[in-house]
Amino acid sequence: MQATVRDLSVLLLSTYDLGHQPHGLASPAAWLRELGARVACRDLAIDELDESEVTAADLVAFHLPMHAATRLAVPLAQRVRRLNPRAHLCFYGLYAPVNEGFLRRLGGQTILGGEYEQGLADLYRRLRAAPARHAGPQTEPVISLARQAFRTPDRGGLPGLERYAYLSVGGGQRTAGYTEATRGCKHACRHCPIVPVYGGKFRVIAADVVMADVRQQVEAGAAHITFGDPDFFNAPGHALRLVTALHEEFPWLSYDVTIKIEHLVRHARHLETLRETGCLFVTSAVEAVDDTILERLDKGHTRADLESVVSSFRAVPLTLTPTFVAFTPWTTAGGYVELLDTIHRLGLVQAVAPVQYAIRLLIPAGSRLLELDDIRDLVEKFDSAALVFPWCHPDPAVDELQREVMAVVAAAVPGGDRAAVFARIRELAYACAGRAAPVIEPGPAGGGDVPRLSEPWYCCAEPTEGQLSSCLGPAAPSPPV
Repeated sequence: MQATVRDLSVLLLSTYDLGHQPHGLASPAAWLRELGARVACRDLAIDELDESEVTAADLVAFHLPMHAATRLAVPLAQRVRRLNPRAHLCFYGLYAPVNEGFLRRLGGQTILGGEYEQGLADLYRRLRAAPARHAGPQTEPVISLARQAFRTPDRGGLPGLERYAYLSVGGGQRTAGYTEATRGCKHACRHCPIVPVYGGKFRVIAADVVMADVRQQVEAGAAHITFGDPDFFNAPGHALRLVTALHEEFPWLSYDVTIKIEHLVRHARHLETLRETGCLFVTSAVEAVDDTILERLDKGHTRADLESVVSSFRAVPLTLTPTFVAFTPWTTAGGYVELLDTIHRLGLVQAVAPVQYAIRLLIPAGSRLLELDDIRDLVEKFDSAALVFPWCHPDPAVDELQREVMAVVAAAVPGGDRAAVFARIRELAYACAGRAAPVIEPGPAGGGDVPRLSEPWYCCAEPTEGQLSSCLGPAAPSPPV
């Protein structure tokens, strides 16, 4: 006699997504609801975990798009196991496959990375067809780069956009939405967490799906859209057609994107199109101004390229928002001073979120940084609680400087005077280098108020205490081996 196929309850959980309404919940929710699943989406960066939803769930899946989200998920996953040991526990997203062993010891039965929606749909079918708790071992690929026919994300049940990060511009605020036009990246920067999963590949999301997602967020109140692609110009033709269509339909809507310096040099002719279609700023992972460090990180650009891009942006005009990995094993006190002085000389002080001055290089599992002999010699044993290979700078004074800079950043008023924070950090840097800080001369054009999101962008870095302490506290204990 054939067993009755029943619809299951699925609980999708996000712990941290840089202040955005989680696309990583809305996208798989569309796939699962299409199959008849009863799906609840909970963003635990905003709402508390509902124990009744946990105990009712047949499948609980945590989205792990970044290191901070993974750290935050650990105590919550332990809590889920205690509340509902019968539920199938899944982890999916960029940081799931690189931490597979740890997550399985935590109780994870299915680990999905890359293009995870199809994997979640296949897992749902497997669980639905199996007797309770007897679905067997994972049959879905841990990493899938298969091309998918993406569905329009289903944002039903998520908190309203007004509860998320907002855009500050011109003295006012705009409600911000978030979507993605591509995934993965065709580059292989050595410190990037995308590389161990995508290996230089990327996938395009159909323009009609992206536009449908934007429309529903505009209807929900969005006046600005962040495109969360790792590099918006991995597919420049797709990107430009998309923003042109976006501007034609919503000429008042603004947006921001993330693009590599290398691509901003190669496609400088398209900056005008970005500005004309409503782009307010472009985030770019500059990381360093020292060419030796850039080469070690395999960034594909030089300091001269950065200066060229700054000049191109000023001519358009368009705002460049650079991000940095300010503290690496190769950073010196003098080199840090040079970083700060270059930021000032290029007129970028107002465009740099203060947290960028404190970011320290993250070396997670699977990192290409471990290809370097000096990194392998430097790092300590993998820390399963922190999910990193710990390292100390060869010069203790540089590590102390990083701690001092972080303290200044932590004490700064959110949305406050960036120039004042910069000046204090510059004093610390010069003192560490054993030099007196010269008076800051007036910088070039490009200062003043710049458009910015209320939640700073960061990547490839250790999360700050402010990002973890409110809901994580001390490092979570490792699960038993």
